[in-house]
Amino acid sequence: MTTPKHTIEDLISNLGQTLPQVSPEELSSGDELSNVVLFDLREPELMRAGALPGARAVGQRFIELELAQQAIARDAPIVLYCQAGRQSLLALRGLQDLGYSNARSLVGGFSAWSSRGLPVEQPVMLTDPERSRYARHLSLPRVGEPGQLLLKKARVAVVGTGGLGAPIAYYLAAAGVGTLRLIDHDVVDASNLQRQILFDTASVGAPKVEVARKRLSEFNPLVALEVRNEMLDTGNAARLLEGVDIVVDGSDNFETRYAVNQAVLAHRQTLVSASVFQFSGQVYSFAPHLGTPCYACLFPEAAPDSLAPSCSASGVVGALAGTVGMLQVMEVLNIILQIGSPLFGRMLTYNGLKAETRQLSFDVNPSCPACQPIRGGSTEVPAG
Repeated sequence: MTTPKHTIEDLISNLGQTLPQVSPEELSSGDELSNVVLFDLREPELMRAGALPGARAVGQRFIELELAQQAIARDAPIVLYCQAGRQSLLALRGLQDLGYSNARSLVGGFSAWSSRGLPVEQPVMLTDPERSRYARHLSLPRVGEPGQLLLKKARVAVVGTGGLGAPIAYYLAAAGVGTLRLIDHDVVDASNLQRQILFDTASVGAPKVEVARKRLSEFNPLVALEVRNEMLDTGNAARLLEGVDIVVDGSDNFETRYAVNQAVLAHRQTLVSASVFQFSGQVYSFAPHLGTPCYACLFPEAAPDSLAPSCSASGVVGALAGTVGMLQVMEVLNIILQIGSPLFGRMLTYNGLKAETRQLSFDVNPSCPACQPIRGGSTEVPAG
């Protein structure tokens, strides 16, 4: 007697009878949709027709990795959907094996949802030129198309386009960050050319942000560039930094850094900051709205000029600015992609003479004059 062979249709039918599912009507009722973590498992070409509001695009092959990277709790309310409700059942089986006890599949998938006239968003998609340009990102399991879409949606401000800001802007544009805002009031000087890679001899005397805009738009026309030819200070920092997700500070003085910190606190933004001195540098990241220290927690007051001279006074190795700037870029990418372990509450120092790195930890300063009046005794900066 031969054992009957089971087909994929048999498997899906069985999963549909045994695994938890949610109907489009149930998911769209009340606050149900806003209370779940929603994953779209479809291929990019199918997403062009739209997506459920708030859905995170992630290929079926990467759903387990995505959940792990996002540190989503095993009991979190999760809903998976595909085009017709079949692949999501297969993915759901894998999640249940990993202990995700509150995950469900959408009955009938996107087809059933859209056929009922329920709300649909037009998702941001990668164009063919973007897929070609960012192909090496798309082949990375921890980036892929979902990660590249996060980069495309991101809005990042770069304060200063000098030794740190120039390589930062260049590689953020290379990575496909969707919108870059460059803020600098300075003009190119011949002494900048030793380290500021966006400029050349013909640029001397021209506004840095205008030269940077031209160079970056030629380098990657797929990135939107905004420039602010202004000197950032306490009076305009909030305006200049409004509307971005992440601020990358490449400035070289405490006055500007404190002004940036106050604006970041007000806007509940993430800040990636750094400094360089001769042959060494340091990098740190801050997200006080998420409970981390702020810049002023680490540096409550400005160091005297004798201890923190400018690059023009003390000198700096050009390659060091590039090295530290690239560390800042990696911080930004990790934060946007929600991978790795950003330097929240940690300072990374780099000694270029010894090729040594060290890490120092620091906490929220309960007496911080910048963030404690806003925190009001809490670790987090409240929403405005």
